[in-house]
Parts: sequence; structure tokens; C-alpha cells
Amino acid sequence: LCGARSKMAEYESVNLVKPDVFVYQIPPRSTMRAVRAADWNLPEPSWRGRMRVVAKGDDCSIKLEDRRSGELFAVCPVDAFPGLAVEPVSDSSRYFVLRLMDSSGRHAFVGLGFEDRGDAFDFNVSLQDHFKQVKQSKELAEEEAKPQPHVDYSLKAGQKISINLGKAVARSDESDPKAAPPAIGMTAGGILMPPPPGPSAAGTRPLVAPPPAPSSKGADDWSDFTSFQAQSGTGSAQPGGGGGG
Repeated sequence: LCGARSKMAEYESVNLVKPDVFVYQIPPRSTMRAVRAADWNLPEPSWRGRMRVVAKGDDCSIKLEDRRSGELFAVCPVDAFPGLAVEPVSDSSRYFVLRLMDSSGRHAFVGLGFEDRGDAFDFNVSLQDHFKQVKQSKELAEEEAKPQPHVDYSLKAGQKISINLGKAVARSDESDPKAAPPAIGMTAGGILMPPPPGPSAAGTRPLVAPPPAPSSKGADDWSDFTSFQAQSGTGSAQPGGGGGG
């Protein structure tokens, strides 16, 4: 892991690119009060070009370059954020004070401005993310450097391990099919109820009673009417049979 980090430190990564930024000459700071962008000549910047935030290992720097040729104009090494290398102004979120430094170690303070607040926000986030990653890498390296306690998992002399491979006990719902709950299926219309249980060996009563047998009351009425006619024919006088001379 350390070898991978050392290889990554050899490469320069670009964390942010803004194609159009403004650089201002600012008056020297006479007191420790906060810097105000309103004191600069904002309509007339001293330089205008491209800005890149680059990282190489733990080192971070801000490079100001020509937009067309890519020629380097100035470099601002950033050792911490927030810090002396990059300082926000007190009256705007779009302007910062940069500490430029040359190869001989000489430095000068200039103003940096963005046309859009979103660009200034990206600038803040890129620097914060870099130093957050550096901090996490250092904490991880310190954690790996700590001596780890040695734990001996080997068996001591005369020590044995016993493993019980007993027969697994079957589940009650698997051994007894009657104990298993009836399956309920799903249909497009909703829940499909399980089918009714089949008849047992001793027989069961039907769930729906059979229709009643036809009544014999009508036949009895006809028989009573027939007997009534028979009695009337025998007990009454026949027509024309009662006359005498």
C-alpha cells in the first residue's frame, strides 16, 4: 500500500480548472484587519487567464496560466486551507488573496477573483477535499504503523478439538404433512382461497343440504275429491227415479 502511494505521489493530478479568472494588484496590508475586495480596482484587473488547482502527493498548488498558450504566469503553493496561502476577503465570496511564490522563495500577495459565485464555490471545495484526503491518508498510515497485538491461535500440547456431528432433527412441519398449512395462491383478482378438505374415511355430512322432496299434499287432495264424488253418487237420488204414477 505504501508503494502504491509513493507511485501515485509521482503523478500530478488536476483537481480543478477554471478557464477565466482575474488577478488584481492589491495595496499592502498595513493592519491586521480583514482584506476588502472593494479596496481593489475591480473593473480593471491586472491579469486575466486560466487557473488550475493541481496536486502531487500531499502537495497542492494553484497555477495561473495563459489561456491560449498555457504559459505559466505565477504559482501559489498551498500548504493549508484556510491559511496564509489562500485567504478569503471579508466583503465578497468571489474574491480571495493569494500568496504567489517564485523558485527563489520570494512571495507577493495578489487578489484573485471569479466572475461567478459557483466558480468560487468549486475553488473552495477542491482545496477542502485535497487537505481532507491528506489528513485521512496520514491517519491511515499512523494506524498501520502501530504495532498490532499478536494472537496465537495454534493448539497447545495435548489440546484437542471435538466436533459433534449429530443427526439433524427434522422440522415438525416437514415430517408431518398434516401440520403444514394449506397453500394459498395468488391470482390476478386477488387471493385464491385453498380448496375444501376431502371427505374422511368415516364420511362427512355434505356442506350444502339437498333440496326437499316434492310434497304429496296435491295427490291427497285429488283422492279426497274422488272419494267425495263416489259418496255423492251412491247416496243421492238419481234424476227421474223418484216419480210415481
